[in-house]
Order: sequence, then structure tokens, then C-alpha cells
Amino acid sequence: MAVSGFEGFEKRLELHFFGDIDDDDGNNMLGLRLLDFESLEQVLLAVQCTVVSAVGNPFFDAYVLSESSLFVYPTKIIIKTCGTTQLLKSIPPLIHFANNLGLSLQTCSYTRGNFIFPKSQPFPHTSFQEEVIYIEHNIPNNLCYRKASVMPSKLPSHSWHVFTATLLPPLKSPHHATFTVEVCMTELDRLIARKFFSRDSKTGDLAGRDMTELTGIDTINAGAFICDFAFDPCGYSMNGIDGDRYSTIHVTPEDGFSYASFECVGSVYDDPDDIVEILKKAVRVFMPATVSISTTRCSREVWTKMARALQPLGLKCRSFVMDEFPAAGTISYQTFTAARRK
Repeated sequence: MAVSGFEGFEKRLELHFFGDIDDDDGNNMLGLRLLDFESLEQVLLAVQCTVVSAVGNPFFDAYVLSESSLFVYPTKIIIKTCGTTQLLKSIPPLIHFANNLGLSLQTCSYTRGNFIFPKSQPFPHTSFQEEVIYIEHNIPNNLCYRKASVMPSKLPSHSWHVFTATLLPPLKSPHHATFTVEVCMTELDRLIARKFFSRDSKTGDLAGRDMTELTGIDTINAGAFICDFAFDPCGYSMNGIDGDRYSTIHVTPEDGFSYASFECVGSVYDDPDDIVEILKKAVRVFMPATVSISTTRCSREVWTKMARALQPLGLKCRSFVMDEFPAAGTISYQTFTAARRK
């Protein structure tokens, strides 16, 4: 293990807002998508990252960041950052700008895995306890249904940190037709990892497109529009847009602390085999030695099928835990290692 290096494991924040975003004729308006680029830049300045590429469709806007991704929907924002970014510092400005649009915070969810280099993290990410204290200090008091938990695994270097808060009592929480899948992969196949190093000093969108096609990332969800970016001297990010759903991949390929993440959205109305096949394709791209999968608001049928789907890839389920959280509902956390490992 390297003494120090780039932190691949992301921090993820999801904020849901409510308010009147309809016009006089009842037509749905843009809501948070009305935030101008200057306001988003202020938010990202607090986090310590920048926008490197962006794309939008009728449903949402997707930004590739210098450290991961940002997704802006009319009443929802998802921001995911890696490295030594200060993600939670985005909460005060995001609430402020949303309030200026007549929107108020309804739920807050924060998740992350175990940092590879925890001692390199700045405030307020020096510990999960510090993170929880910071969030609770910066969200409105009326988000009174709160829970913080570290979901363990049998792998000492893997656990899942979750904080959620909402102003809605559990029985009044809205039914969500979608669920989220977050995959963290370490110890990537070395030959595959080398494909994420820039060649001939090529970086940016064009080099990102080359990496997308060279590695087969473009086949994970063939129907998605991909916005990709390659970094110098190595690293890769992409956002996929498919109707109102996003997917995102981030790769830190350095030997000794190689890491890749994959995140996507599924629907309770989909055939469970569809999301499982997408997951299988994503993991096959990287052939990692260790994988963790967290699902939010996902059915038992789906997470059970996910575990079975990884077996043909030589990955064995080592641990499984689940818990209930305000607003988020059921969160499951599974870890896998190459079957050759004991």
C-alpha cells in the first residue's frame, strides 16, 4: 500500500428541496436548474473543485468536475467529490441559493466508504463524527428525523458511512419509484488500469472518449449519452444521461491504490435483471479484487441478484448488512473479494 496518494473514495451528498416551481399555468419550471453558473462556481469553490465538462437534457443537468460529478434536477442536487475536497462545505451555499429560488430543504443524505488516506482529509472530513456534527450544524432544525450509522463489513478496510435527515415523519415520507446503486472497486486489474493513463499527453473530452471506447464503458448502458473526460497524467470521469436517470464512473488508476466507482439509478418498475446486467458489465470493465455495493430504497430481489451476478466474475460475497434510515428507507451494504482470496 502506498504511503500517500490520490484519494479515490468519494463523498456523496444528496439534497432534496420542496417549494412552488410551477408557473401560473401549472407548467413545471426549472427550479434548481435556474441556478446560474456563477452560483454553482461559488458552491464548488467552497468544495475546492471546478467544472470541466457539462451536458443537460429536459430533465436535469450533469457536470463532470475536476473531482467527480454534480447533478442538478429541479428539486434535487447530487454532488459527489473525491480527493481532499471539502464536500460538506457545499451545504450552506446550496441552501442559501435554493432559498432565493423559493425552495426549502426537505431531506439531506450523506454517504461514503472508508478513505484510503484518512489522515489526508481536511476539516470537516477528518472523521465521520466530525462530518455528522458539521452537517447537523448546517441544516435546518426542522429536519428533525435524523440518523447516523457506520455499516460494517468483514473487510477491515471497508465500511459504509451514512447520515440522513428529513422533516417528514417515516409514515409520511413519499414513495420513491427509483433506487440508487453505489459501487466502489479497489485493486483494479493492472492491465485495465493502464488504459486510464493519458497517452501522447492527450487529455480532456477527446481523450476521455478514447478511454470510454477502449475500455468498453460505452457498452455498459448503450442507450445513455456519455459526457467523459480524461485527466493528466491519469484518471477518468464520465456522466451518463438516459432520460431522467444518470450514471457516473470515476477512476483513479495508480498502482497500489487503484480505485473505480460506478453509480446508477434504477426503477422499481424495471425488470430487476436489467439493473443487475448493467452492474455486471460495469464490474467486468475493471475486474477489481475487492468490491462493495450499497443500494438505497432497493428491493431484496435486486440486491440478492446482484450478489449472484458477481459470482461468475470470480467475486464472492463476504458480508451483507442492511439498515433503515429516515428519508432514505432501506440501505443495504455488501462486500465482495476475489474468490481466490480467503
